Amino acid sequence: MFSFVKPLILMLSILLAINAAPILAKEAAERQVPLSSTNPQIELDVLDIVMAPLTVEELKTEADGWLKLIKASAHKVAKAKLRIKYLSQKQKSAEQAQVDSRAEKADKGKDSAMDELTDLRAIRTAEIDRLNVVLARINQKTGLDANGKESEAVLAYRRYSDAVGGIKLDTTDAESSFASIKGWLASKEGGKRWGVNLGSFLFIMLISWMLARIFSGMTRRALTLASKQSKLLTDFLVSMTSRVVMIIGIIFGLSVLEVDIGPLLAVIGAAGFVVAFALQSTLSNFASGIMIMIYRPFDVSDAVEVAGINGKVSSLNLVSTTITTFDNKRMIVPNNEIWGNTITNASASNERRVDMVFGIGYGDDIDLAMQVLEDIVATHPLILTDPAAVIQLHELADSSVNFICRPWVKTADYWTVYWDVTRNVKVRFDAEGLSIPYPQQDLHIYQEQQSIVAPVENSEQNHHHHKTDQMGLEQVG
Repeated sequence: MFSFVKPLILMLSILLAINAAPILAKEAAERQVPLSSTNPQIELDVLDIVMAPLTVEELKTEADGWLKLIKASAHKVAKAKLRIKYLSQKQKSAEQAQVDSRAEKADKGKDSAMDELTDLRAIRTAEIDRLNVVLARINQKTGLDANGKESEAVLAYRRYSDAVGGIKLDTTDAESSFASIKGWLASKEGGKRWGVNLGSFLFIMLISWMLARIFSGMTRRALTLASKQSKLLTDFLVSMTSRVVMIIGIIFGLSVLEVDIGPLLAVIGAAGFVVAFALQSTLSNFASGIMIMIYRPFDVSDAVEVAGINGKVSSLNLVSTTITTFDNKRMIVPNNEIWGNTITNASASNERRVDMVFGIGYGDDIDLAMQVLEDIVATHPLILTDPAAVIQLHELADSSVNFICRPWVKTADYWTVYWDVTRNVKVRFDAEGLSIPYPQQDLHIYQEQQSIVAPVENSEQNHHHHKTDQMGLEQVG
């Protein structure tokens, strides 16, 4: 009969809870009571999850709660230090007074105080770790400034935790200092913790190195399977793959060492504009290096002419290209100078045409010269038959009748064929009586004759009669 009463009561309770939740949350916000610090042993990952939905003001309340705990632990640590100092002085006085019982009692009390100090330091370190989790959440919600720095509110917490954290050794008491170091090494939040962190860092670096080799090898094999792939681009991508994997490993390793790299990355990003402005020429070379690798106008060991330099490409990076000239000089050329100018690649094709010009005298037999050139080309073992060589009378020059001789050869045989054919042409022309004229000019001199009539002087004055011959010479008659 009353079976409906229980479900009805349950529904009314749920409705009251839903309506009362905002009111309770508002009251909690007004009271600003920290919640997480009531459980100092809360796990770090659990604390991070609990802090995620809180607002900045609520996170600051939580940070204040952890700061109070750290402050209380710092007071306990200070009292423990004072007690150790007092017991050390008491032990020293007893030893000077040669009272063994008092010295032994002070020594035992000192050992107990050192153990207590180690435990207090571990508690304080754990509380600082939890405060850092809260501060990290505040940074996520407020962000960093333009210089990559945290807000002043967060920095205030950082300064205090840095001031009271760590181990400060008393150099006047060697025994206490040694005991502090020994206790820190044996503590869970001290030596054991950093031993695990250091071991984890080395393990991550080892794994990163192995992965870098594996991924770079896979990249090289994949690029090798690709047809017509540039060796320069292959080497670049392989090295970049290895470096990227190592950089990721270093980032993970630093996080294991509890290094906050967020501010560092923010500073690098903020300084990017200044660096880019200061390194304009370098960035221009960088961009040109990328374009060279993508479009591949040349490759390693190619014979090229770039920026007025002839030689073979030795290596290429993102900033410059190294070229070894044919007389074995090493030239380092900025990539911007290469990409912004004409690039001549003599090794781009497997075959090249050898262009040569040979001249004979105007009085020589052109058919005989043609036959000699054809014989030389046909009998040379390095000259290709396809494409066929071109041998033609090309020009009636000032001093010679010029033939062109253009055989096709493998690129590697270019200069061998050039030198062989040139030598053979000289030998065969001499044997066949064909001259190789040198530049000459004919000079024609024309002389013009003139009649010069000399005036006849008055015979009454000099009693002589003057005549001129055809050359204009005076004859006296």
